[in-house]
Amino acid sequence: MGRYFGTDGFRGEANVTLTADHAYKVGRFLGWYYGELKRRNGLTEAPKVVIGKDTRRSSYMFEYALVGGLVASGANAYMLHVTTTPSVAYVTRIDGFDCGIMISASHNPYYDNGIKLINGQGEKMDEDTIALIEDFLDGKLHIFDEDITTLPYATRDKIGYTVDYVSGRNRYIGYLISLGLYSFKGLKVALDCANGSSWNIAKSVFDALGATTQVINANPNGTNINKDAGSTHIENLQKYVLENHMDVGFAYDGDADRCLAVDDKGNVITGDHILYVCGKHLKEQGELVGNTVVTTVMSNFGLYKAFDACGIDYAKTAVGDKYVYEYMSQNGCRIGGEQSGHIIFSKYATTGDGILTSLKVMEVMLATKKKLSELTEGFTVYPQVLQNVRVTDKKAAQDDPAVQEIVKAVTEELGDTGRILVRESGTEPVVRVMVEASSEEICQKHVDSVVNVIKEKGYAVE
Repeated sequence: MGRYFGTDGFRGEANVTLTADHAYKVGRFLGWYYGELKRRNGLTEAPKVVIGKDTRRSSYMFEYALVGGLVASGANAYMLHVTTTPSVAYVTRIDGFDCGIMISASHNPYYDNGIKLINGQGEKMDEDTIALIEDFLDGKLHIFDEDITTLPYATRDKIGYTVDYVSGRNRYIGYLISLGLYSFKGLKVALDCANGSSWNIAKSVFDALGATTQVINANPNGTNINKDAGSTHIENLQKYVLENHMDVGFAYDGDADRCLAVDDKGNVITGDHILYVCGKHLKEQGELVGNTVVTTVMSNFGLYKAFDACGIDYAKTAVGDKYVYEYMSQNGCRIGGEQSGHIIFSKYATTGDGILTSLKVMEVMLATKKKLSELTEGFTVYPQVLQNVRVTDKKAAQDDPAVQEIVKAVTEELGDTGRILVRESGTEPVVRVMVEASSEEICQKHVDSVVNVIKEKGYAVE
């Protein structure tokens, strides 16, 4: 975990943890760095950076600060305006930008914001470049065999310029429409846009493919993003789908890089359900390369039982779609994702893409002529109990022999009827104890046994 950038960018409360000054400096560094790389490779053209943002009030402030830093360092800034994170990744990759920037705090409340960086291949920025940015923010940058405390300003015709690049966002919309293999005519689809990035994109895609599209939470005002809306408050979409007799509903988060769904019966369809439905369909079509679906360690135990029954192999990565994509790219896998709805279809995208995910779910429904409730019948979600234990030392608590012994005992007792997962929080002094089993009572019993040992050994902070 970096000093400022976590697994999903530099995120925090606007002008408290993440300030306009931070954004300006990030822009200054990126403009200078990519220009210097070009110069050292004998190239004379200015670096090009594409920027998108979500609907938070502070996104405009961060956009202007980033652009100010970029052009001051000699880079040209192309602005997509309000758009989704996956669209920034798509445009960066397709149009040959040096890097992309998305201003968003994803599913967080409106007063938070973030800076997500995307490399020239449309993937999340590599850790080495992130470390250089953090060093610059801390005033201790060492690069190209020298210590650099200040960056030169571009002057005269070397000062960068800005470009209104809404055409890039429109081409991304066209790309999504082009992926529709079937007409959606006759299907009633509800979309919850979380008052976020998808508000002016998702409906146009579904309408173009012929659906009868009804949208909720598509009136952003700068302070209502994710507020009782979107994938983090899917109960609103459940109610809407049932009351309006919709065939299916899809809920996105603030920057639309993830998607959850609601089936025709009003049931919540998680990222695990989507991995099952789409993974099984890919296998049946002979397109599941390596016969493997990539998950994280937080996917439900029931998903693995369902994959076993289908003869589908699976991989487990650390939590974070970044790690899912890394495994997929290294092993040529076609589909992977998280329970939270970050689903990656590597044939079509380099990141999780909520709208693309909903299109692929629709594709399975139309190809099989089945309702979504029917497609998930082979997957039974196992009850889960998760308890966070605040501790004095995360590593010491996990490595303690007594704790390891009780975890081993629980693992042996559960056998193939459940699982236990004990892991550290990446951001808090917390150990997370999670058990999945056939009943909530069994889960609670085993969670309590592990937590009690952590407390008995003196690690817990009351």
